Amino acid sequence: MLAAIVAVPSGAVAHRDEEPTVIGHRGASGYRPEHTLEAYRLAIAAGADYIEPDLVSTKDGVLVARHENEISGTTDVSTKPEFASRKATKTIDGVAVTGWFTEDFTLAELKTLRAKERLPQVRPTNTAFDGTLEIPTFQEVIDLARAESRRHGRTIGVYPETKHPTYFQGIGLPLEEPLVRILKRNRLTEKKDAVIVQSFETANLRKLDKLIDVKLAQLINSSGKPYDFVVANDPRTYADLVKPEGLKWISRYADGVGVEKNLIVPRDATGKLLAPTTLIRDAHRNDLIVHAWTFRAENQFLPADFRIGTDPNARGDIFAEFALFYGLGLDGVFSDHPDTAVAARVGFAK
Repeated sequence: MLAAIVAVPSGAVAHRDEEPTVIGHRGASGYRPEHTLEAYRLAIAAGADYIEPDLVSTKDGVLVARHENEISGTTDVSTKPEFASRKATKTIDGVAVTGWFTEDFTLAELKTLRAKERLPQVRPTNTAFDGTLEIPTFQEVIDLARAESRRHGRTIGVYPETKHPTYFQGIGLPLEEPLVRILKRNRLTEKKDAVIVQSFETANLRKLDKLIDVKLAQLINSSGKPYDFVVANDPRTYADLVKPEGLKWISRYADGVGVEKNLIVPRDATGKLLAPTTLIRDAHRNDLIVHAWTFRAENQFLPADFRIGTDPNARGDIFAEFALFYGLGLDGVFSDHPDTAVAARVGFAK
């Protein structure tokens, strides 16, 4: 059936010894506001192997889980008159951004805010939880993973992403040292531990490789370049990093890559699937695991081949997409709907 959808070039299918890893992308963010303990808890209940907190810093140096350090889209901060004066415009990775920023708030102040759904038009049912859920610290995410591991009788891993590390380094709030301190305090320091640290930049991963022995994953976008390359005038782009020589370089400091899924199976201008690339094979030849992002059930996020109907917010055939990528030997998926990733994995195994 897949052959009718997209042709698979010789050598593109990679061997996989274990079943694909399912990562709850920002938790079960298809069902709860992202980066909340409820979203993470639901992802675990759905069968996710890892939960993924994006990490930014507070003014007092505490790592908290937010998709961005600008929080007007994910919290109720704009409704708080006591924080109106904190609104600012800053340059983040070369882009001017206006709003409220975590680094301008202490943890105690952030704890007075409540999360809200980032995509209310796409996921209106999630808005029922607006105003009820706190911003969690990284420590609280680890505590949840451990408590749920005991409750479910299986190990739940944490897959933190360091957000804008060059920016945070530049304002005197580096992410790496606090991250390492927390991991060491929780005795999560070895390759065998269920921790993978990821970043779209390379310099901070190379730094972390010297500070701690947990697994590291280089995130790779389908366009642009790591911001540390911009700062260092490094001419390479993300496109260069997925070439065999780029993957070989990554393997010197990282254990895997987390790639935008179109780098594995591209789409044409109409959104239809093209032939898979050899990225998975090339990464495996360099002993790198390959995880891909982001798998979402709504039509607007799916290739045209798997959409059902014309409503962009309606669910399409997400199971067909998982079957395609699992069949190519992908090692893991980041999914907003981890229940579907787990169900597809079970079906694929059969």
